[in-house]
Amino acid sequence: MSAQPITVFFKDIDKNDTPLVGGKCANLGEMTQAGFPVPNGFAITIKAYDLFLKENDIVKKIYDILASIDANDPAQLDSASKRIEKMIVNGKIPDEVAAEIISSYKKLSGRFKKSLVAVRTSATAEDMPQSSFAGMGTTVLNVKGEANLLTAVRECWASLFTGRSIYYRVENKIPHEKVKISVAVQKMVESEVSGVMFSVDPVKNDKDRIVIESVWGLGEMIVQGSVVPDTYVVQKGTFAILSKEISDQTIQLVRTGSGENKEVKVSWPSFRQNYIHTITSPRIRNGQRKKASST
Repeated sequence: MSAQPITVFFKDIDKNDTPLVGGKCANLGEMTQAGFPVPNGFAITIKAYDLFLKENDIVKKIYDILASIDANDPAQLDSASKRIEKMIVNGKIPDEVAAEIISSYKKLSGRFKKSLVAVRTSATAEDMPQSSFAGMGTTVLNVKGEANLLTAVRECWASLFTGRSIYYRVENKIPHEKVKISVAVQKMVESEVSGVMFSVDPVKNDKDRIVIESVWGLGEMIVQGSVVPDTYVVQKGTFAILSKEISDQTIQLVRTGSGENKEVKVSWPSFRQNYIHTITSPRIRNGQRKKASST
């Protein structure tokens, strides 16, 4: 990609665009181009983030704050994080950036519509072999309308400077200024079940096994680690289920009629029985499971 756009749709990016759109967006682009059923969306690029920092003249202020603290001191870390996040969430998005984001959102939504979208971070150092940044960034779900979208984008930019993100970079000796942030804007899937799939067993480093972790409802509960997920170990090649551990999940995150996310009780027992039948069905092997999302 020669010029640096402010937004770019998933179908037009791949792993070579990681420096522009971050790891998550680049991987979404790869999957889109490979024909996987990825919900449509676009990336707000690193260029937009840089223009935002320049517009508000906060680059030096941010790195001066970070250079002055001891990241091993929780009080200093928390104070620095809050100061930086406040600067970003209260900052002005440049007119050209806002206009391009809104234009892409309208294109994604379709004429006379305002789609519900998930707004997610995608850092340039994300999903790399040496630094995954898993769970570091913010995800804002059920976002609708231009003003709400711009607010969610600022929240995602600010999450690059949460206490845990700052500490993670310090511990892994990653210079703060070397990590930039893109934002994924993706059509919302109101899932009955959400999950994370590892193409290699992350504990045993077994390349012949796939590990799937799943929770009821929207995927934020598995990302935040607020519930213990069900776990399935699947044999590559045959897709045979080698083992499964079903946890006692009593709550799930769902979207209410008012558009808010709310924790509700899981309906028992029919919901679980239907799900167990679905997850163990041969249809899974053909990618035909309905209404499930990947976080």
